[in-house]
Amino acid sequence: MAGLELLTDQGYRLDGRKATELRKVQARMGVFAQADGSAYLEQGNTKALAVVYGPHEMRGSRSRALHDRAVINCQYSMATFSTAERKRRPHGDRKSTEMSLHLKQTFEAAVMTQLFPRSQIDIYVKILQSDGGNYSVCVNAATLAVIDAGIPMRDYVCACTVGFVDETPLADLCHAEEGGGVSSLALALLPRGGQIALVQMDARLHQDHLETLIEAAMTACKGVSKVLDGVVRQHLHEASVHSRE
Repeated sequence: MAGLELLTDQGYRLDGRKATELRKVQARMGVFAQADGSAYLEQGNTKALAVVYGPHEMRGSRSRALHDRAVINCQYSMATFSTAERKRRPHGDRKSTEMSLHLKQTFEAAVMTQLFPRSQIDIYVKILQSDGGNYSVCVNAATLAVIDAGIPMRDYVCACTVGFVDETPLADLCHAEEGGGVSSLALALLPRGGQIALVQMDARLHQDHLETLIEAAMTACKGVSKVLDGVVRQHLHEASVHSRE
């Protein structure tokens, strides 16, 4: 797919968005009563479910316990029906393992693990429908689930995938854009302090464009954080109204 097809002369993308426009984000917190924290999030047509358990005592080998902080365990998976390809997605395949590691690194930078020594926090994220930006949507859903579990964080951790077409950065890529030969970058940010938790790149990019792309990703993440903050405030408002009733 040529770059001209991804961005028209009028500056519109395949789905009608402007270059810096985010996909619509909708989310709910507390969707599972059995978990300590949970959230469901839609970002465009990508949909994810995140569940959090903990902090709790270490399970399995106690030698994995850290005396000064909690261990974060992340598991990423995709539903069989999440894409047009109906193939089995075994747990522990290379892509899932890599994504789980990225999520672990991201939340180790955001969760205040030092408050829970010798304990474990489990974060499970499942993609129910995939249309691009899977890592970013998982981070955003897991952030809400961690907050729902009452686990202290340094800040919201928000993520967004950006690409570069015709010298123009595109924010929040969809599946068609990711597969269109675009040089893309996924970035997770703690927006208040501007701390980058993780940067992931799967394609080559000229270093002259790197700074522009990172700036575009950081701006997009700050936009996502405002949406997540609104979801949290709405959830708290609904909870307070429910408790009064």
